Amino acid sequence: MGHQAGDYVQPGARNEQDRLAALDNYDVLDTPREEAFDRVTRLVRSIFGVSMSTVTLIDGHRQWFKSQQGMPNQETERGPSLCNAAIQHPRPLVVPDTLQDLRFANNPFVTGAPFVRFYAGVQLRSPEGDAVGTLCAMHDQPRPFDNAQLAILVDLAKTVTSELELRTLATRDALTGALSRRALREEFSRAISLARRHKFELACIFFDLDHFKSINDTHGHGVGDLVLRACVEACRGELRSTDTIGRFGGEEFVALLPHTGAKAALAVAEKIRAAVARCRVEGENSPVRFTASFGVAALDGSDIDVDQMLKRADTALYAAKATGRNNCQMWHEQQPESGLLRRVLKAGLITFNGGRSTIESTIRGLSKSGAMIQVISTAGVPERFKLGVVSEELHRLCKIAHKRDNQIEVVFE
Repeated sequence: MGHQAGDYVQPGARNEQDRLAALDNYDVLDTPREEAFDRVTRLVRSIFGVSMSTVTLIDGHRQWFKSQQGMPNQETERGPSLCNAAIQHPRPLVVPDTLQDLRFANNPFVTGAPFVRFYAGVQLRSPEGDAVGTLCAMHDQPRPFDNAQLAILVDLAKTVTSELELRTLATRDALTGALSRRALREEFSRAISLARRHKFELACIFFDLDHFKSINDTHGHGVGDLVLRACVEACRGELRSTDTIGRFGGEEFVALLPHTGAKAALAVAEKIRAAVARCRVEGENSPVRFTASFGVAALDGSDIDVDQMLKRADTALYAAKATGRNNCQMWHEQQPESGLLRRVLKAGLITFNGGRSTIESTIRGLSKSGAMIQVISTAGVPERFKLGVVSEELHRLCKIAHKRDNQIEVVFE
């Protein structure tokens, strides 16, 4: 049960930007695993007897798995992914044997790990109809997939989209009880407005757990969850009732401190740091201790918004990690930043070698003077290149200002 190549709909720049805007509205990229989505992918594997299942979301340069069963990575390149082909499809995409389908026979995910021989993907569509990703079933052997089975997969995909819609209403992180990222951003924006209106101080602390991946790898995700809960409880013990804590990412947290200046916020960060360092949770064989690194930023007289204030705190956090972790750093004007970056989610293309080499990317921040870019890997990206953002009709020569993990901050030349 396959489809002809003519079924594909090649998206234009406007359609692609509408799709990315719909994905951005869910504010789900790079958020932690959630049981509601893992339950669906476990059901897919169980019902259809397949070796792999994912809830896949696709931004400008990658497929990122909100949930994955049987897949080794959290994300892969977008270009060759079968889910990328599926979102360009008007109907569910079913490929009983990828080696017998000319579109996929030479695909690196077919000929190499994870060796996908069977694929069935149903688009996850926003209420406006934009395909932000897929729910897919995959197997390492070819197999048939009839209409009754496809109907079940379609129903499960509707369950995923319903969960995505519900997330926009959720205010609490289910694991730790901290504010969700969306709720934190809303509270942060409100706090900045109030602070400006009534002329009071406001500060934030951006912190994350040191070497958290190694905790999960060594002790398991169950212990990792206990560590996250303990971290939030330690933080609450040092905060006032008027302060707010939210979970920003997997092991990233933000504390919002109204009526608090930079110096006082740094003292609070130090108290939290010491409280976290005193924590321990019981592992299978021995107690597990952990630490965190902290960056502090305070509202000043400049016209900054939530994203810029978070960026400043994150810059200070990066400095804390660069100086050995388990310490607190304050953002100051000498720490580099490339202007007021507005938060965006746009597809970008990095071009170099006279146009012969290209790398797909996602633009996460943009200003008149620079951009924040996400890529699968910064390896091989030259110091200078041309950045294209089709939806903005922007083509600029860039110079790298900073690299961090899979992020590149550039200034326009």
